[in-house]
Amino acid sequence: MISTAQILYITSFALIVIGLYAVLSQRNLIRVVIGLNIADVGINLLLVTIGYVEGGRVPIFAAGQSAGTMVDPVPQALVLTAIVIGFGVTALMLTLVMRIYAHHGTVDASRLRGLKW
Repeated sequence: MISTAQILYITSFALIVIGLYAVLSQRNLIRVVIGLNIADVGINLLLVTIGYVEGGRVPIFAAGQSAGTMVDPVPQALVLTAIVIGFGVTALMLTLVMRIYAHHGTVDASRLRGLKW
């Protein structure tokens, strides 16, 4: 039988592959940004899944308890930071796409390749 962690690993790798496929196959810059966001969500899910412990407890020490089955809080903290950074990067990418559209009148990457800056 397939476990919860295996489902999460499969889902995270699928999201990463879908996002990378969108980045590599699309010419529209908006779709490239969306593909990067999908890959970002997959990586965040992978990091949380790595820190997952079956039957784990909240990592708060109390008198008389051992640390054997506690969940690692570091991946969760890294993912919270990555979400904020991802939001900032997405805002920057969309701003650049808007500036490219305002200047060149297109967001098609194949039409922009031949232009000289």
